[in-house]
Formats: sequence, structure tokens, C-alpha cells
Amino acid sequence: MNSGQNLKNIKKFIRAANYLTVSQIFLQDNFLLERELKFDDIKPRLLGHWGSCPGVNHVYAHLLNIQKQLDFAKSGLKTAFMLGPGHAFPALQANLFIEETLSKIDKNAVRNLQGIAYISKNFSWPGGFPSHASPFTPGVILEGGELGYSLSTAFGAVLDNPNLVMTTLIGDGEAETGPIAAAWHLNKLINPVENGVVLPILHLNGYKISGPTIFGSMSDFELIQFFHGAGWEPKIVDEYSAEDFDFELSKVFSSAFRDISRIKFGRKNGFVRLPMIIMRSKKGSSGVAENNGEKIEGNSLAHQVPLLNAKSDEKELKKLEEWLKSYKFEELFDFEKGEFKPWLDDFLPEKSSRIGQNRFVDANLNFAELRLPEIRERISEKSLTMNAVGDFLKEVFKKNPENFRFFSPDETYSNKLDAIFKVTSRSWQREIKPWEKDLAKNGRVTEILSEHSLQGLLQGYILTGRHGVLTSYEAFAPIISSMMDQYAKFLAQSKEVKWRGDLASLNYILTSTGWRQDHNGFSHQNPSFIDEVLRRENGIGQIFLPADDNSAVVAISKMLKSRNNINVLVAGKTPEPRYFSLESAQKQLENGGIFVFDSWKNQEITDWNLITEDDEPDLILAASGDYVFKETVAALQVLLHDVPQVKIRLVYTQALCGKGIGTFENTLSKSIFVKIFTKDKPVIFTFHGYAKTLKSILFDYENPARIQINGYEEKGSTTTPFDMLARNRVSRYDIAVRALNLVNKGAEVFEKLAIEYQKRQNDDLHFARENSVDAPEIEDWEYSSFSN
Repeated sequence: MNSGQNLKNIKKFIRAANYLTVSQIFLQDNFLLERELKFDDIKPRLLGHWGSCPGVNHVYAHLLNIQKQLDFAKSGLKTAFMLGPGHAFPALQANLFIEETLSKIDKNAVRNLQGIAYISKNFSWPGGFPSHASPFTPGVILEGGELGYSLSTAFGAVLDNPNLVMTTLIGDGEAETGPIAAAWHLNKLINPVENGVVLPILHLNGYKISGPTIFGSMSDFELIQFFHGAGWEPKIVDEYSAEDFDFELSKVFSSAFRDISRIKFGRKNGFVRLPMIIMRSKKGSSGVAENNGEKIEGNSLAHQVPLLNAKSDEKELKKLEEWLKSYKFEELFDFEKGEFKPWLDDFLPEKSSRIGQNRFVDANLNFAELRLPEIRERISEKSLTMNAVGDFLKEVFKKNPENFRFFSPDETYSNKLDAIFKVTSRSWQREIKPWEKDLAKNGRVTEILSEHSLQGLLQGYILTGRHGVLTSYEAFAPIISSMMDQYAKFLAQSKEVKWRGDLASLNYILTSTGWRQDHNGFSHQNPSFIDEVLRRENGIGQIFLPADDNSAVVAISKMLKSRNNINVLVAGKTPEPRYFSLESAQKQLENGGIFVFDSWKNQEITDWNLITEDDEPDLILAASGDYVFKETVAALQVLLHDVPQVKIRLVYTQALCGKGIGTFENTLSKSIFVKIFTKDKPVIFTFHGYAKTLKSILFDYENPARIQINGYEEKGSTTTPFDMLARNRVSRYDIAVRALNLVNKGAEVFEKLAIEYQKRQNDDLHFARENSVDAPEIEDWEYSSFSN
């Protein structure tokens, strides 16, 4: 291969990409400058971010050149591109257009004059292309709007993809974020021989929107020390000092990929320093040097649109025309034939090897159904919900050794999910000391105390066609609420893109919930993540709140079978009563996760058609959440003992979604809601999370004003289980007193019972504060049946 000609073609490619990038930001006509530029040629709204784009174009051109060399050497390695600063999308789109990836999925983006007009006119145009990378863009698995997630997502993509090199461009602004700071250390967890390799490129253009970046201000020595300490082998290339920037960049890329090949094919066992590239360049390089006496190129003023008044100011219009002409596009594109000149096809690799067409990041090509184990009835004396889920996941690992992974912030043991360590280990590339357990070079569990990194890993893994689960303490899941929201947006848009195909659902297991604070405290109480998920109005988010272990295993199995959703299972990890057989739990989930029991008939209702208006309850006790269901059942037994004449219906809802009570496939309709909850009977609904969360779910159902919703009230400490419930007014006695007040028609016995229940609660709380444990009547309470 002629290296001299390659370098010339690289430079031509960059000029072409730069030209088309500028054209997208500014032009609505006269795209080839076949006449003098006029105000009418300029878009009425100038949108976009120019500053990072030239760097993207340099990197992309060199990656194409490298991929051609890799193919020539028959290495089997395929490189993909992850754009951290998604606002540099016009550059990415220019590259995808030139390499003819865009035309594969958009017949209007053919690589000719009409295609140039199409991508230019429609960039940041109503009904056209967005300003950021999106699911509509081939090869994209990260939007890059909310910054910080590129590196962890890239690491997730290379898991179990040993031939993939995910080149990830990280802006020096993005590099200041907390998630990126943790993600640099994923190289210590992921085996680069058995998996793919991430090649980070830190793009030092020195400036954010209006000021300098921290990394941009650091010397070469400081940068090398910093990243070497993080376990990388940094290679610096500097546009400011290089005589020929692309020549130097070509050498650095070649060196990095030689290192990667030695690591991959030398199969060295243990931790190795992977290469990374630090590319220092001028922000807005090759653009406008100055305007109105202010420095533009190499300054923060290049960040967005440098010539904002080009549609109305003659001087700025002229500068734009000179800028576009500086790329000499006529040397690259044959205006008469309406196509690129022969240099381009000589430069590009085969179509299947072009960066945007990398098969490893196309979930549609890689997706395989998860093989799920048979669900077995739990037979232990107590319900051990998380242990049961762990046992089930262990079997999932055994049946899916190559496309299922588990992610946890050092909480697998704490969350009682450690049964999975009977069949796999935690991935760890550093030294493993003799006393350290469940660590291995090729473990399929990833633990790092960074929820952002874990979420990014899971996203990258799922978006490239595989399956996984993330667990967390419930209180710390909100750390990634915004990241989940970004993923939900990406997923919602993906559903509109036919060529994307189905994805495994994003599955969370949240435990160590706020209702049990025996040794933590107020900081470990926060049920708001489920509220964030349920706000999704696009048919994506659903919550499972199983009451016991049989219900939990049925739920996790359903979650793993589902597609294109965000599923959250929330349950405790302490030994608790088992209420439902496996058959009953399965039937409930088929009914949308709803259980109904009529006390006066001593009967479970599974066919809603059997519920009639002439046999309605006096009161409905409803619950959603394992610990509050236990209190509701205890309250029911107290009431059935003391006021058996009151007809009480017990309802448990273990599934909620953005559409209402139940699952997406089987959401409780308004007519069935009336059958179960009646039109006008009082309802006491005790909820695992914030009352307002459930209130929003019930808003559209019949007569919600009659429903008393009680839940977590932001009260707590390190205390006993019963004290925690009482502090938040959801203990069995709180529920029983409310029930008496609602059905009391002036009967003196009801009033006396309410006083008695309050006294019992006060006595039990006094016992807890005197003895540091709950009273025997609370601690020793056992479930036998829903009837008294």
C-alpha cells in the first residue's frame, strides 16, 4: 500500500468532510458554490457546533485508512467509532455520507449532488436531521447529548466482541465529568484478549462553550502522568507543534493499532496497558481565524456557529464563502458528473468494513434470544426473594455463557444474589491475592463502585444485541436516573427506526430497600427511581414489586423475556412470609400482576367476570410492595378477628407501568378496575414508594378521590423494621385504624378498637426503643392464610 498516496487521500477526505460539515450548518441552497454566495443561500436559523467537528473528521479519515490496512493484513479486527460529543453530529453525518453508509438506510442520501443538498438542507431543520447523533444514525449507540457516558458504553460494546476495536472520541469538556473519571478504570476489569478493545481518543481542543478546559490546560508531562497512573499508555499528537498534523496522526494511529494487535494476538495473560491517543488540536481548526477583531479558531468562540450573522452581514457572508472555498471542493467532487472523483473509492475500504457499517454494533445482526431456565417452586421455610432471584440468574448464566452479563456496584453479596458465583466470577485484570474470592480474568460479573459506569456498560452491551441485569441498592439507583432517562429517549426513538430491530430490555434489580434500616439509615432511603421510570409515557418503563420469592422469580423471567422496555424489580432481601404458590404467582402475572381475595367468601378471585356489583366489599385494602403488603395482610387479620362483619377485599398489585396498573401487555382497563375496586367503595392503598407516584398512576381510573394512598413519607433512621413503618404511618395498626374510620357508622366498638390499636402500636414502639428489637407480637408474626 502506497503510504504517500494514502496520506494525500486522507487529507482529501478531511477536506471533503469539513466542507460538507460547514455546508450542513449554513447552507440551504447553492451547495457547490457554483455562483456567488447570497443571503438567500443561508439558513434562517444557524444551528450546530462547529468547534469539535474538524477533530472528528481527522479521526474518522484515519480510522478508515487503518481499517483498510487491517483488512489487508487479514487481522480480523473491525473498528467502530463512538462519538462522545454528540453535538459534533454534522461531522459524523458528513463522514457517513461520504463512505456511503447513510445511503444504505436513507435512499435520499445518495452520494451525489442531490444527496449533498439533502443532508445540508435538512440538518437541524424541522422534520429533518437533529443537531446530535441519534438512533436514526447508523452505527450510533450513544447520543452524546448529556455528556460522560461514551467510555463506559464503549466498554460495554466490546464485551464478548473480541474482534471489535471501539475507537471512542472523548471531548476534553466531557472528560471533566464524573462518569468519565470512573470509566477510565474499566481497563482494570475487562480482559482485552477475550473481549474487544476500547481505544480512547482524548480530543484536546482546549475550550468548552465559553472557557478553557482543565485537560486542555495540562502539559504533556501532566497528561502522561495522569493517564499512565490510570493504567493507559498515552500517545500524544499535537496540531500546534506538528509540521504535518495528519502525518503525525497517521503514525500515532498505526502505533496504537500495532499495540492492540500485539495484545490481542500475543494473548498475554493479566493486566496490560492499552494505548490511548491524546489529540491536541485547534478548536474549529481550518475555520474562520477571526471575526470582528475576536479570535475564533483555537478559542471558545468556535464552539458553536462562528458566523452567526452570515444571513444579514455582508462581511460575514464573504468570510463564509472564503471558508468554504478554502477546502477546494471542486478538486474532490466532479461537478459535471455529480459524483466524487476516483480518489475516494481508491481510499475507502470495502463497504462491509466502513466504519458506520460495523456489524458488531448492529444489534439487529447480533441479537439472539436468551435461553431461560424452567422456574421451580420455592420450598424453603421462609420466602428469600433475592436468594431465589440469584438462584434463577445462576441458571441463566449456565444456559447463556456468551451473551448474558451481570453488573453490580460491589453489592452482589450484600443483595443476596451471590448464587451466581457458583457458575461465574467477577472480572478482574489486576493481581488476585490468595484470600480474595470470586475473581477471575474472564468473569462475567462486573463490579465497580460507579453506578454510571455500570449503566454505561449495560447500555453498550444491550445496544449491541446482548442481555444483562444491573443491581443496586434502591436508594442509590437515582444516581443514574438521568442516564436512564437519556437511554429511554434513545430507546423510544429506536422504535421508530425499522432497521434497528428489537433489543433486550434494560433490567434493574433494586433491593436493600428503605423499609429495612437495621444498620444503615436515612441516607439509604430513596424510592424515587421507580417514580422516574413510571413517568415514561412512551410505553417503555414498568415496575415489578413482587410480594415473595415465587412472584419474584416469575417477574425476573418475564423481564428477561421482554423486549425494548426498561424493567425494574424492587424487593427486599430479608426472610419474609411466602404468600403465593408458583402457580398462583404465574397466574397473577398473566392477569397483569394483580391478586384479589374476598375475605367474606374466603376466596381468591382470578376471573374478573365472576365479580358482580351485588356482592361488593365494604372496604378494599390494597398494597404494592412486599413489606407494605405484609403490613396490609397483618392489618386484614387484625380486622377480621375484631370486626368479622366487615366485608374486606384484599388487592395486591405487583406490576405498574406508565399506562396504569399492570404490565404493558396486560394493563388494568378502566372497566376491570371498577370491577375490582368498585365505583365508590373506600380504598386504602399502601404503597412501597412515594404516595404521589401511585397517585399519578391511579389518576385516570374511576373516582380516585376515594382512594387513600399512603407510602414512604421521608421519615427514617437506623431503627427496627416496625419503627420504620410506623414513622411513615404504614404499619398494620395505621392501616387498621384508617379502615375502622372509613367503615365506622358511629359504632362505639369501632372507636374503642381504634384507640386500642393505637395503644398497641405505642406499646410496640416503646418496646423497640427499650430493647433495640421489635416486640414479640411483631417479630414473631407469621402468615398462614389471608383469612383469619
